[in-house]
Amino acid sequence: MYSQQEIDDAVTAGAITQGSADALRAYVAQARSTPTVDQEHFRFILGFNDIFVSIATVILFVAVTWIGQSVGQSMGLTVDTDGPSPVAGIAMAAVAWGLATYFTAKKRMALPSIVLLGGFVGGVFTAVGSALAMIVEAGGSEPSEMIGGILIAITFAVTAGAAWLHWKTFKVPITVAAGAVAVAGIVAGLIGAGLASAGLEGDAFANAMLAIVLALGIAIFIYAMRWDASDPDRITRRSDVAFWLHLAAAVMIVHPVFTLLGLRDGDASMGEGLLAVGLYVLLGLLALAIDRRAMLVSALAYVLWALSDLFERFGAVELNVALTALVIGSALLLLSAFWHQARIRVVSMLPASLTAKLPSLEGAKAISPEPVG
Repeated sequence: MYSQQEIDDAVTAGAITQGSADALRAYVAQARSTPTVDQEHFRFILGFNDIFVSIATVILFVAVTWIGQSVGQSMGLTVDTDGPSPVAGIAMAAVAWGLATYFTAKKRMALPSIVLLGGFVGGVFTAVGSALAMIVEAGGSEPSEMIGGILIAITFAVTAGAAWLHWKTFKVPITVAAGAVAVAGIVAGLIGAGLASAGLEGDAFANAMLAIVLALGIAIFIYAMRWDASDPDRITRRSDVAFWLHLAAAVMIVHPVFTLLGLRDGDASMGEGLLAVGLYVLLGLLALAIDRRAMLVSALAYVLWALSDLFERFGAVELNVALTALVIGSALLLLSAFWHQARIRVVSMLPASLTAKLPSLEGAKAISPEPVG
């Protein structure tokens, strides 16, 4: 099976024409009796070799960071004598970048590229964060919450720069999401520092930070929609970029919403359980409108928890988990089977000015320039 990206590469290399590529996509979509956009394709794994290389990469990461940590400890470059060492982070980032020059740039492997991006960004974050912590520790005084927030913002800033460099070099779709989350970390760190300096603490501080994360998640969601709008038929790499942005945004939106509403305390009342189900239905309508399933997946744990409590309150203590799984599993399978039909109904109720910016139900739309910010 050929991926969307490989077809695009074939067009770029002159092996096939753009018209032939579009005709192939249209034929496959017709053969599957559903528009290509509704399939929500993205490159994740193209064969068992992807899994094989990814496993080997993770093993190598463990070895390199272990050795780097040992070297850092022998040199005295650790946080609190036995904490993380910047040497370990630098080693992992360097190895990840080196491997990406072959497995990502030349072999264009999907899953290994994601793992290598995670290793590079994670290594940079660890190296910068532990180095800043060591500098503060050398000062001999306990840093204030404001200083801590500023240091977190600096760490995320360097990480965002590293993600930008990785994107410019290798163009791995998930990199944009990693960079967006890093930028969100900068904003959250600076705002958190300001709130701490203003004397906010305890539950009030936690709730304020949840609200900030929610706002940042909405911002990333809007950015993801810009990428989706530039490729409404989802036939280029931009669709993969939007997928990962939607996934990041979903986590940042769903978790704060359910937490702020008190729907994850493990003891949902009747009203809270029904509220959780209602929110999940609204998220389902949003998912249908934008043709993305990330919101539904991110909120799944919360609604399962709430429904399980509801069944238990109705007396089905022994079967509460089974009944919850039966209801949710059946509903999601039905939604998947009739996704396109349900989406037509939802989109038809929206104004034309909004539907023009959503992924197409059928046919082709022009691809606009790639978002740059």
